[in-house]
Amino acid sequence: MPLARVATGIQGLDEMTAGGFVERSANLVEGAPGTGKTTLGLQFLMEGIENRAEAGLYLSFEEFPAQLYADAAKLGWDLRKYESEGRLRIVFTDPLSLLADLETVDGPMERLIEEFCIKRVVIDSLSHFEFISDDVFQLRDMEFRLVSALKREGCTSVLLRENANLMGETNSLSRSPFVVDSFLILRYVELESAVSKAILVLKMRGSAHHTDIRRYTIQKGGIKIESKFLGQEGILGGSPRKSRAQAFVEAFGGRRK
Repeated sequence: MPLARVATGIQGLDEMTAGGFVERSANLVEGAPGTGKTTLGLQFLMEGIENRAEAGLYLSFEEFPAQLYADAAKLGWDLRKYESEGRLRIVFTDPLSLLADLETVDGPMERLIEEFCIKRVVIDSLSHFEFISDDVFQLRDMEFRLVSALKREGCTSVLLRENANLMGETNSLSRSPFVVDSFLILRYVELESAVSKAILVLKMRGSAHHTDIRRYTIQKGGIKIESKFLGQEGILGGSPRKSRAQAFVEAFGGRRK
């Protein structure tokens, strides 16, 4: 039986993930500042609100609602309107309070999710759990408990995580890539003295997915996935270069002697 899917509303990303995230899954999106993590999370919620009759919940550990309203308005989304209609809830909290609320039987978070029939959740950002503890095992336990609680409530979640390395490796302290069901990376890429943005679906548990690296832009309406990085290699490592095949084509016009 095919897995039930939850469309992200980002056409190219739904293609890369074979139809969207798996229903009731936890999906990690990691990227440097400015790569569009919040935009991706909001776009995921907007798809549910505007096209699927699915209410959304945005849980923020760092950004106050006023700033989120302003950022969303630039992209064409009126969050206040959706809140007033009962289709969106924005909650400013902290990691430990959120865990306690989710793990309390008939607690405030459980009641909120049930009252508004919330199906989509965005958490911004998972990085704040690392401020609580530098113990890898304790950190993994908290992340596992968070993911388990969201699944227990029947929610499909997008967990955002900051990466301070603009073009470098992923964060080595957190174990969340092992806890979540899918792992997406947003990255800056320098090509020919210009900076582009790249997206990659690094992992998708129990599901086929595309493994190519694609360009994307952020504009009104959200993220737009564009073409693959053809003829380039070393993009994920932050040191892109022309592939040998591309270099041969440019040098000899693609014809071997």
